[in-house]
Amino acid sequence: MAEDTKRLKISSMAEEPEDIDSDEEPGEVIESAPPLTVGQERVFNSTGLKKKLLRRGAGFQTPEFGDEPTVHYVGSLVNGTTFISTREKGEPFSFKIGQGQICSGFDEAVLTMKKGEIALFTLPPQLGFGVSGTNVVPPNSIIQFEVELLSWITVLDVCKDGGILKRVVKKGEETGQPGDLDEVKVKYVVMLPDGVVITESPKEGVEFYLKDGHLCSALPKAIKTMTREEKADLIVQPQYAFGEEGVTITSLPNGFSSIPPNSMLHVALELVSFKSVVDITNDSKVIKKIVKEGEGALIPNEGASVLIRYTAKLEDGTVFEKKGFDGDTPLNFITDEEQVIGGLDRGVATMKKGEQAILSINHEYGYGSQEINSDLAVIPPFSNLVYEVEMIQFEKEKGPWEMDVHERIEAAGRKKEEGNVLYKSGKYQRAAKKYDKAVDYVSEEGQFGDYDEKVVKSLRVSCWLNAAACSLKLNDHKNAIILCSKVLDVEFYNVKALYRRAQAYMESYDYELAELDIKKALEADPQNREVNSIHKTLKQLQAESNKRDAKLYTNMFARMANDCSIQTKRPKIEKVEKNEKDGVMGMELEKGDNEMAVDSS
Repeated sequence: MAEDTKRLKISSMAEEPEDIDSDEEPGEVIESAPPLTVGQERVFNSTGLKKKLLRRGAGFQTPEFGDEPTVHYVGSLVNGTTFISTREKGEPFSFKIGQGQICSGFDEAVLTMKKGEIALFTLPPQLGFGVSGTNVVPPNSIIQFEVELLSWITVLDVCKDGGILKRVVKKGEETGQPGDLDEVKVKYVVMLPDGVVITESPKEGVEFYLKDGHLCSALPKAIKTMTREEKADLIVQPQYAFGEEGVTITSLPNGFSSIPPNSMLHVALELVSFKSVVDITNDSKVIKKIVKEGEGALIPNEGASVLIRYTAKLEDGTVFEKKGFDGDTPLNFITDEEQVIGGLDRGVATMKKGEQAILSINHEYGYGSQEINSDLAVIPPFSNLVYEVEMIQFEKEKGPWEMDVHERIEAAGRKKEEGNVLYKSGKYQRAAKKYDKAVDYVSEEGQFGDYDEKVVKSLRVSCWLNAAACSLKLNDHKNAIILCSKVLDVEFYNVKALYRRAQAYMESYDYELAELDIKKALEADPQNREVNSIHKTLKQLQAESNKRDAKLYTNMFARMANDCSIQTKRPKIEKVEKNEKDGVMGMELEKGDNEMAVDSS
């Protein structure tokens, strides 16, 4: 039944000609079948379930296995004889899909329906009442159900083991679900199966971080499946409640002082709201809690001009700086330019226009070990900081695709110069990013005229070489080799590229490849002082390496010779020991013989 249900959910099973080749699994080909039009009938699967649409439903969602729909239905034989009708009683029918409360075909039929839809289903005997029939339905009867799907309650097995069942009482906003780091606000009432309330949240709700948990393990697990303003009823088995030991909770209502061991719980739960929390640096050292969502989906890119207002505090709440309040001018800065502390820079770069957030910044992304005299207070060394920030607006830096040819060349030249400044100040990581960005502006070959193509080629080569120099400073020898190889693909005898790649090979102990690059560089420029100097260094390294290798092999052969000597000696010793032993035994035998001879005389 479950498998049939799954197959039915995947598709509206239309019949296909047998000679059509398809790589799809059986039952999947109908996924692309057009929806039924009013009055149209279709066979849905191999069991012969037929559906004729009488009225369209709303939306696109349908119930799922385990859900609890509410329907009106009329059951009849094919001759038109009605054998059951909820409309006659004037009361709709609610049931749980998967339990076959009417018949298996009825469950499968409802799984295909949308809210408000009316359809006529024709069920073959195996989906109806089979060979037995009922007191009003003859054996082996084809039956029909006219069904109207009024609504349904979604039921979710939260942990897929029956330990936490969630019934959605009121759907929430379609704005996503909270994550482990998020701060949630919930209301709840916890009851024993007999309905006795044992604890509940304050009327205004309770706030906590999901990762910290609250009350019992079922609560955060269920909350992670909810959306804002959703209401749900939970049935919680003991392993997700308070287990075999139970628990003592102070101030329980109704005179309770503890929850008994192995108690199953019923929980009425509402997710009032939640604030998204983001670990921006993936090391928990810059954390952003969103207080108010921003507009749209755009955020600043590197090099964007941003305008923010903020209040900056120490962890104890001491305000040390304010910008953009009480007539003060908001702060305008360029992202990724070290114009503000790293934590603020990184945090603001994730914010949308109009977003309000709280940034918790570790001292490593703040002012570090320095003491800072700020506008309103002194910031002690190693202070963790809290910034309450609002993104007023930002202007993204133009991408290459938004520029004409000359703008791209100018932007590339500008980024290269910015990289040079950073390199001279020892900021190699940031310098490398500037060189990479410069190449991005002029990366597409054939987009420029003859003169511009020469300029662009020179820019690319220069940026690759400079980025390789950064990589060498950062001990990223692999990347340095890649960048120099790009240059050499364009200029086979570029001395700088050969020189720097040789350096990277030497640092990687690949002396043979280093020597090849140095020889090529000396062919191109025999008098180059740097290349000749590195050549001498390489010879020294090779000589030292050869000495180490010689010593290693000498020791190795000595050990091998020693092992062979020991193995050769051992059989000789064993032979001597054996001979000595045999000799003693011979002597003892001789002695015995002599004694015997004396005795017999």
